Amino acid sequence: MESKLYSQCQLPHFPPNFSFSTINLTHHVKLPRTSKKDSSGSSTIEREDEREALVSVKPTYVQTPPNRELRTPHSGYHFDGTARKFFEGWYFKLSIPERRQSFCFMYSVESPAFTKKLTPLEVAQYGPRFTGVGAQILGADDKYICQFSEESQNFWGSRHELMLGNTFVAKPNLRPPNREVLPQEFEKRVLEGFQVTPLWHQGFIRDDGRTNYLETVKTARWEYSTRPVYGWGDVGSKQKSTAGWLAVFPVFEPHWQICMAGGLSTGMCYLSIYCLLFDNAPSYSEKNWGGGFPRKWFWVQCNVFEGASGEISLTAAGGLRQIPGLTENFENAALVGIHYGGTFYEFVPWNGVVNWEVTPWGYWFMSADNGRHLVELEATTEDPGTTLRAPTAESGFAPACKDTCFGMLKLQMWERRYDGSKGKKVLDVTSNMAAVEVGGGPWFNTWKGQTSTPEILKNALRTNVDIDSVFNLVPPLKPPGL
Repeated sequence: MESKLYSQCQLPHFPPNFSFSTINLTHHVKLPRTSKKDSSGSSTIEREDEREALVSVKPTYVQTPPNRELRTPHSGYHFDGTARKFFEGWYFKLSIPERRQSFCFMYSVESPAFTKKLTPLEVAQYGPRFTGVGAQILGADDKYICQFSEESQNFWGSRHELMLGNTFVAKPNLRPPNREVLPQEFEKRVLEGFQVTPLWHQGFIRDDGRTNYLETVKTARWEYSTRPVYGWGDVGSKQKSTAGWLAVFPVFEPHWQICMAGGLSTGMCYLSIYCLLFDNAPSYSEKNWGGGFPRKWFWVQCNVFEGASGEISLTAAGGLRQIPGLTENFENAALVGIHYGGTFYEFVPWNGVVNWEVTPWGYWFMSADNGRHLVELEATTEDPGTTLRAPTAESGFAPACKDTCFGMLKLQMWERRYDGSKGKKVLDVTSNMAAVEVGGGPWFNTWKGQTSTPEILKNALRTNVDIDSVFNLVPPLKPPGL
């Protein structure tokens, strides 16, 4: 994996109406170097180099094509128009290994059937609901910013593609976008908000002051293009549903889909005056949706590794989720997914067994056997982590999990011998940039678990059903999101 970091720059005079796409872009790059200081305390050459570096990155906007390569099932927006309890959340991450920094963008919408806070009459009719749209960023040095609105009338999402956006504040006398628009059109119409597609991501948000438990930054602006490398499956093959084909039914919620296990992104991000410019930075995206988050969960994700060449991606997670029924029954669900050399190595409850040992914070261990390969991963961190929000069923958009992008990770995978022992080593890599998370609870002590999927469900999920192609035969019947 080869990425370029053009510059880390201070932007003390960044104007509010600054437009990335209107810069006269060049391809010549000079990194800052020491020189004689001027009266302002900074080097004239340094300031010139910062300006030159600022115009050296050229993200290229491409409109999202129909039937794009590497599109996964469940890329679209799953809201079906009903008043049931519902949320959908999206996560986009890019990593800059040269600085050991990451930017994580998180968006969520709650109860979109109600575009404003419920009236007393609506509460009496439908029960309590939490409404709104949230945008969070966990940025460089785990800096945090959050903007939230209880209103969602300016949120939009594509029914069958990974395209969404929201306008928190529109420009005066201009209508907010309700679909993907050109970057210049977005900047013309949106003062505070975002739009994101599989190939393009831009926005500007302002912290709303709701976070009193940690230091926040005041503003964030970003614009970058992405070239997908991995979806969720072998390169050149039909991409898979992360939770299997049964995820088309709103039963085993919440559902989860990795939309892009690996990509390469080019552009710029800044939090307040801290700016990073990057070219071919490893990137990732996923989403989840349903009636509410799992009772308890953990997660490890990484796209930056040492010890092997080429693009490598790891996503591993587990959770305690409720099984539908009259009583509160829960099941352990977990998976490990690795993309390496164009091949997808999948470890899921229906093709084997996944085990884990996770502490309340600081240690994640998983092992899995899918009948053909064995995998082990161990992640640790001494970073205190940052508390993030999630759309919870009990409290709405509230603190619910803890993350950091400074995890230390060791990942190993072997071919499996006939007797279940480790054979030839396929992968042995490490990273100091793993994203790690624990959420929900309670987390009183170490959680040791193993997947426990009923046999009838295993057999159903092992059945090769291309549900996307089935519904493509009758497009009007295709469920939203698929």
